[in-house]
Amino acid sequence: MKYLDEYRDAPVVRNVLAEIKRTVTRPWTLMEVCGGQTHSIIRHGLDQLLPEQIELVHGPGCPVCVTPLELIDKALVLAARPDVIFTSYGDMLRVPGTFVYAKTGTQANDLFSVKSQGGDVRIVYSPLDALKIARENPYKTVVFFAVGFETTAPANGMAVQQAAREGLDNFCVLVSHVTVPPAITAIMEAPETRVNGFLAAGHVCTIMGVGEYRPLAEKYRIPIVVTGFEPLDLAYGILNVVKQLEAGAYEVENAYARTAPNQGNLAAQKVINEVFEACDRAWRGIGVIPQSGYRLREKYVKFDAERRFPDVGAMQSIESDICRSGEVLQGLLKPDQCPAFGKQCTPLTPLGATMVSSEGACAAYYKYGRIQD
Repeated sequence: MKYLDEYRDAPVVRNVLAEIKRTVTRPWTLMEVCGGQTHSIIRHGLDQLLPEQIELVHGPGCPVCVTPLELIDKALVLAARPDVIFTSYGDMLRVPGTFVYAKTGTQANDLFSVKSQGGDVRIVYSPLDALKIARENPYKTVVFFAVGFETTAPANGMAVQQAAREGLDNFCVLVSHVTVPPAITAIMEAPETRVNGFLAAGHVCTIMGVGEYRPLAEKYRIPIVVTGFEPLDLAYGILNVVKQLEAGAYEVENAYARTAPNQGNLAAQKVINEVFEACDRAWRGIGVIPQSGYRLREKYVKFDAERRFPDVGAMQSIESDICRSGEVLQGLLKPDQCPAFGKQCTPLTPLGATMVSSEGACAAYYKYGRIQD
């Protein structure tokens, strides 16, 4: 298939890996900041094919995984309300939260459980699907769970704009948008960090461009290479980071220019800037990162589910005391180094979102057999 087969060409990938081996002379730790890249790396075993001097660690690049527990709990409370139709992408439905009481009076700790006990929870494939449901159900409030990085913010912003144009006052969004550059700042500011270079997420740069990363590369003296998702993309991105590290360089390179123009998507950026403004956001397992997320601007605040339902504002959320996904999300721990991995925590009995999400690092390790005896 065009644009896939050539980036999965094993002999070409092996040539790039051989060049990495010829280039590296010292130990380096590289972080990919995208769950899609993590899954591709583990699926194809790229980390196991690299020279021993190069270690790949997995960053907080899965939007489902970093959605704070408090917001998951708010979603559960909203979904259990009889006057609400709660809409979400499917990957949020099994993310565990704290228990809430559903319609039947029994407890539920994820959206699937709320749905099975009478809550009107619907999987959608676009925020436009949620708008359609709102038009068809004028006597209920339709809440869309707007989760994601910069990649999903434009579509969610456009849905809010469309609701405003149509006067769809029974539509609102539970916003959990986060942004990548502040997360890189938080990782580099952490005293325990050991990251020497980054593979930046190509799809995020398709929207936002590469300009935001240049101040980070300069401040922390780290190479950042915008990278795609296929094996050749990732091997080539790693090669370029290693070349810079060995040369003492710290530049931003775009190795995904076939999709990510340096300036990004200006139309999408315009929508983001019109609908959202930057705010502090809590990241699950990490904590609050200043100016790391989006919230609705005052012009659109009537579509904010947290304003629409102020009674969900104060939540007492309780994290699992044995789940170490926070350390996994910061690159401090590999999933298979968590004592609960593959034992108390499996895809059927997840303790944290990293085991549930299709982009979660723990889910990748489990799916592709990285389970220690």
